[in-house]
Amino acid sequence: MRIAELTPPPPHYHHHTSPPPSTASPHLDSLISHLDSIIIQSSQHSPLSPSLPSDLRHCVTRLSQLAQLGPFPNPTKLQIWSLCFRLWNSCVDYSNSNSKSKSDSEAVDDGHAEMRHVAADLLRIVVDVEGVPAPELKTASFYHRTGLIWHEKKRFEKAIECFERATSLISKMETRSRGNEVDRETRKLLFEVNVARARTAWDTKELNVAIALLNRCKKGTEDSAMRYLSLANQYLLFGKSLCRSRDKNDEEKRSGDGGNDDREALRMMNEALELCERGLRVVKRREEAVSLKELRDKTLRFVAAVNLNKEEFESVIKCVRVLRENSSDQHPSLSVLAMKAWLGLGRFGEAEKELRGMVVEKGIPEGIWVTAVEAYFKTVGVAGVETVRSVFMGLLGRCSVSAAAAIRVVCKVVADGGNGAGGEGEKVRAALAAELAADERVVALFVGDRRGKERTNMHAILWNYAAAYFKTKDYKISAELFEKAMLYVPSGMESRILRAKGFRVLSLCHLGLSQLDQAQEYIDEAEKFKIFLQNNYHDAAISQVQAIMSCTDFTTDFLSLAAHEAVACAANPVAVAALSNLLNFYSSGKMMPISEVVVLRTIVMILLQKPDNEQDALIFMKKAQARMAELGPDKFFGKKEVGRRERSWFATTAWNNGTRAGEAKIYDLCTEYFMLASDFYGVVMEGEVEGNDPMVCKSIILSVSAMIAAEKQKKVAFVDAEVKHAIEMLDKARKMLASISTADELLDSQDGKTDANLHFIYTFNAYELYGRLKDSGSQQLAVKSFANSKACNPKYLLQIGLTSSEGPLFNSEVATYALNTSLTHLLASPTPDYQNVAMIIRRLITVSVVCKNNFDDEDDAVYALYRQAYRIMVGLKEGEYPVEEGKWLATTAWNRASVPVRLGEVDAGKKWMTLGLELARNVPGMETHRASMEDYIAGFEKKSRKDGKQELKPMETD
Repeated sequence: MRIAELTPPPPHYHHHTSPPPSTASPHLDSLISHLDSIIIQSSQHSPLSPSLPSDLRHCVTRLSQLAQLGPFPNPTKLQIWSLCFRLWNSCVDYSNSNSKSKSDSEAVDDGHAEMRHVAADLLRIVVDVEGVPAPELKTASFYHRTGLIWHEKKRFEKAIECFERATSLISKMETRSRGNEVDRETRKLLFEVNVARARTAWDTKELNVAIALLNRCKKGTEDSAMRYLSLANQYLLFGKSLCRSRDKNDEEKRSGDGGNDDREALRMMNEALELCERGLRVVKRREEAVSLKELRDKTLRFVAAVNLNKEEFESVIKCVRVLRENSSDQHPSLSVLAMKAWLGLGRFGEAEKELRGMVVEKGIPEGIWVTAVEAYFKTVGVAGVETVRSVFMGLLGRCSVSAAAAIRVVCKVVADGGNGAGGEGEKVRAALAAELAADERVVALFVGDRRGKERTNMHAILWNYAAAYFKTKDYKISAELFEKAMLYVPSGMESRILRAKGFRVLSLCHLGLSQLDQAQEYIDEAEKFKIFLQNNYHDAAISQVQAIMSCTDFTTDFLSLAAHEAVACAANPVAVAALSNLLNFYSSGKMMPISEVVVLRTIVMILLQKPDNEQDALIFMKKAQARMAELGPDKFFGKKEVGRRERSWFATTAWNNGTRAGEAKIYDLCTEYFMLASDFYGVVMEGEVEGNDPMVCKSIILSVSAMIAAEKQKKVAFVDAEVKHAIEMLDKARKMLASISTADELLDSQDGKTDANLHFIYTFNAYELYGRLKDSGSQQLAVKSFANSKACNPKYLLQIGLTSSEGPLFNSEVATYALNTSLTHLLASPTPDYQNVAMIIRRLITVSVVCKNNFDDEDDAVYALYRQAYRIMVGLKEGEYPVEEGKWLATTAWNRASVPVRLGEVDAGKKWMTLGLELARNVPGMETHRASMEDYIAGFEKKSRKDGKQELKPMETD
């Protein structure tokens, strides 16, 4: 886009406002004249000379040096502005003249972008010109457009440089007046620059910076529907990018990181949805509303797809319902998403409705409905045979179905069967495959010379399926399938051979059908084998239970009465003794009028009436646990509601006693009780479905915590066997945590939610125990699993990161991962806690310095952290980033230049000094330091050209 030529102000303006001329005026005039001649060369649309960009860059460097000697006269500044606009417009003209050409080399393209970059740098040198409206805004616009070009060319470092300079210029303008047109343009440009910066940060894998920048963009929407649209679209693109990265790396998905990508993708897409809704509330034109609604619907479809991948089927259904109610354009994917979600929820009737609805919908492509048929039949199995048949036949009559689609459907029908087991389900599959293959419309799809490959494939599928039944001597089904395979025999000489084989095997099938006695023998043997398996599984438990129930002993009445009388007289020790003797008759196999569980419960209740009896009560709780394991839960506790109440009492009592012991710091007793609680809570009664009770998981985790606390209390370290036992317990809890979290996601109530604090306690304990075994890999896996869970929050990760970054539990890999992940979550917040952000960055720098063995690797890693901190600080309001932390970053970055300076490594030293100066420019209260830095760098560059070795005076940190 061409920019209008700059109109100079009237002559009298210069007379009154021009400062005294610079002492470098002769050199300046010569340099501007040389710059003018170069720009004239660039305006000639001949092939771009490779030396032009470097010549222009040299002029910029010399102008910058002259500007440090003193301010230019305002007429000179205006002249430079005019030259910049001419240079920019020549670049635009050159680009337009070559836009249709495909022969431009990469070098010429880079040179063209570099010329635009030079134009922006020239404006930056004389940005304080008088007589030009909003010079900072125009300069920032040049940088923004140049940065976009560099980004498209994947020259991300140059793009970042342009965008950061644009941000700095705009930030200076933000401190001025509000409400006029310039301010509105400034805020609009800041929004566009932040979006561009976020996109570049994302492409360079600086996800934390990208998220933080998008959050800043929310403040710049200013009731503009198009800005809401732009920002929402960027969030959606980031979410889709995470989904693509997950799909490309299945191993990463299996290790757990893929789940994290799904959660991050969902968060991005939910942000996009919220922005679309906000935008719809402020639309002023119909086109804006249409665009926002289309983006909202598109985002919702992606949200549904991600939820489907996460197996959050209820969420998928909600998304589909919203889309169908509020969207006029019913996308073909909605039926497939809804069908797969209903299948995941086990509601096959609803899934069937969605599948049948595809027959009516003409806009659904063939690939989509074939995939839907495959998914439906894979999940429903034999029960969905009739639905698959009617849907496929309906599609045959409605639209043009290809031979490849028919092969996929038939292949899916036989794919999970095909072993010829001979069950009823297999026979139904075989019948459907035969019916589909014999239909005239299906056969017609394979007619013609061009369909030879498809005919061969269909023939092979049916032949192999028939052969499987032939091996199991199910000759009836085998014969039917072989007959259908004959319909797809290829043409040519091969046809005769295959037909001969077909007739031969059909003869064998019909011969086998006449051997009825042998067929009956196989049936009888199979029945006998089934009965044998059943008897072996049930005999031992049934004989033991009958023996116990058939015995009697009338002396037990006396013991029961004695116990009741002792309780009435408050003689608790007598009651406990009587009931303990009564327990002996249960173990001897005598029939008792009172159930054993009632006796044990009564003993425990009596003991717990007095304080300090928890240890004695523990003995009888363990007896209850042993008898439950011996008899089985239904025989010991009782059946139905009675048994569930008894189980609940023992489990709750163990939990409460463990809690009281923990509060009293009796950690050995606390450990025993929580281990008992985990066993009792984990019992599955008759009529219940085996699952993962959250209380089992909580009890195991707290028992391990008590074990560790007891060790520290007694100051006696665990031996390796004890550590491994504790890790085994935590591993069981880990598996339960994963399944419980998955189940909780489908609940609307809070009853089944796992305590997030408990998840953190598990992770912390696992980290400590694995550390004692020097198992760094398992430590990392535990922390990563926690970071990918819904229980995670930045404060937990920060605590883990701080703990793992120092002391006896030091682990640099875990510390780096936990701190970086915490940083990601903090920056994703609408109002980031920059105090914690600063603390994390400082700790990351410390860990990186401590752990890197190679100096070059350390220097690169630490520099990247300082650079990330700088990019986070750019664009923040004054004081928003902690001032003391900012000073620490600036001074330590500057001081890190001292070693390379002393060693004569000029480039490395200048890199750190420049970074320290850039950081100082964004920290209030460092004006004096900045002046000293700028003076030193200017002198450093001069001296380094002479001897190349200097001493750097370090700065003192506050």
